[in-house]
Amino acid sequence: MESMGDLKRTHKCNDLTEANVGDEVILMGWVLRRRDHGGVIFIDLRDRQGLTQIVFNPELNAEVHDKAHGLRSEWVLAIRGTVSARPDGMKNNKLATGGIEVMVDELRILNKSKTPPFPLDEDTEVSDNLRLQYRYIDLRRQGMADNLIQRHRAAQAIRTYLNAEDFLEIETPMLTRSTPEGARDYLVPSRVSGGKFYALPQSPQLFKQLLMVAGMDRYYQITKCFRDEDLRADRQPEFTQIDMELSFIDEEDMYRIGEELMVGLFKSVLDEDIATPFPRMTYDESMRRFGCDRPDVRFGLELTDLSDIVKDASFKVFRTVVGKGGVVKAINAKECATFSRKDLDKLTEYAGNYGAKGLAWVKMKADGEWQSPIAKFFKDEERAKMTAALGAEEGDLLLFQADEPSVVNQVLSEIRLELGRRLGFVKKDEFSFLWITDFPLVEYDSDAKRYTAVHHPFTLPAEEDIPLLDTNPGKVKSRAYDMVLNGSEIGGGSLRIHQKELQDKVFKALAIDEEEANDKFGFLLKALELGAPPHGGMAFGFDRLMMMMLGKDSIRDVIAFPKTQKASCPLTEAPASVKRKQLTELSLRPDWDEK
Repeated sequence: MESMGDLKRTHKCNDLTEANVGDEVILMGWVLRRRDHGGVIFIDLRDRQGLTQIVFNPELNAEVHDKAHGLRSEWVLAIRGTVSARPDGMKNNKLATGGIEVMVDELRILNKSKTPPFPLDEDTEVSDNLRLQYRYIDLRRQGMADNLIQRHRAAQAIRTYLNAEDFLEIETPMLTRSTPEGARDYLVPSRVSGGKFYALPQSPQLFKQLLMVAGMDRYYQITKCFRDEDLRADRQPEFTQIDMELSFIDEEDMYRIGEELMVGLFKSVLDEDIATPFPRMTYDESMRRFGCDRPDVRFGLELTDLSDIVKDASFKVFRTVVGKGGVVKAINAKECATFSRKDLDKLTEYAGNYGAKGLAWVKMKADGEWQSPIAKFFKDEERAKMTAALGAEEGDLLLFQADEPSVVNQVLSEIRLELGRRLGFVKKDEFSFLWITDFPLVEYDSDAKRYTAVHHPFTLPAEEDIPLLDTNPGKVKSRAYDMVLNGSEIGGGSLRIHQKELQDKVFKALAIDEEEANDKFGFLLKALELGAPPHGGMAFGFDRLMMMMLGKDSIRDVIAFPKTQKASCPLTEAPASVKRKQLTELSLRPDWDEK
């Protein structure tokens, strides 16, 4: 191997253009491809910024040309050469450097490489597990490198905007107290206090509220959070959150800051102009029209409630469901009556994944005629009312679901999204933002037989609903808000309770007694009695946001070293066993033998 010696890199591998023709340059990087054309050797030299074609011509330097015969994929090189314009017809307009090549007259091999575990061409399919096992190789691929570069640019844009808005970037602790709310905590045993545990934060919620009590006025951080929960494509055990909290504000302040942050971010990273103000929709309207609280509003296919029409219908299945407190809803899939029976069977099977016991359907024919196995169970008048309510016309496909409200909403919400994908309504390069407002403060947990917080127990109730905390907590609205992008919740927050008397009242509604409240949140409750200002905040999932901005299907593609769906790291083989001595130092008693 050779050293760089007196060579100093003058340019990166995407810097050179035809304006540099005739310049002597020094490049350093990795061999991506090697091609031998009649004695002349061409190498695509790559660094994180891009590619430059370098040329070894025996007529220019025979010794260097002979040395280049041994070059292989992923060897690390330093070269000195002269920039030359590519011959007519040989330019590559897809590359920033596609108009030039570098004629090499000095070559140094800085390091060799074994054959990589997989090719680094972008179009090569590689298993996720192999990519994660050799993540440092995977990140050499230009697409993956670009993802991290864009993530860096996004973080800088976020900081630039928030700094200009007079925020302070303040770090909060990673080792804190376990306050189990929502997902399971990751626990860290204490060596100094044997038998006791820290918890890794699920969010900086309590600390950022304390910073408002401390008078910091506007706080933010781009921080790691941890949740021990089952994983999926857009979820990781450790994730990054754009977190902020502000004093003396209301919802309009939060909407403005959230919207301006997104506008600046999308313009800086994607050069995309985002229109403001974002539309707003209440939670109740969202559930009624779309069956979920994070609707994709890029297309229609809205849900229509037919319960009042069918409550006395001759079709016993629908009538019985409504009589037991359930609902009947339907979607009108315009011009989809061409779906085959096989298509409908697949759609019914898909609905079953979300709790559906079946999926009734109707194909609309001429003059309002229904073609369906259920058509015979309805009177003409009943069919006409449903047809009118759904705005159905010849060629439409009507899809019905009858069950408990939660089941009907989830099934038709998912069916709606599946139809949107099948029919080409979902486009990754289209961005549709929406605020969801007026969430319920609490929801009833039938298993625990108590109310639980929809967001968290520090969310401020709507002022006019506060009296209902004592009599009907389920009717109380909160001053919470979520930002939705293309059917995914990318962020949200609320105004917070800043008076202990009201916090005690909310705890009572949640069946959290004084002892439990002091045990979990005592330090925050003390702070509320020491001049806590009105405040509120929000947080955005940075990983999910980047995934959507860059059109990726998994947040693993925008994280440098992610975990698998089993929360393991193929690269480091974490989690792993540790020595018995380490466990005993932490006052833990293993029930397995030391290996």
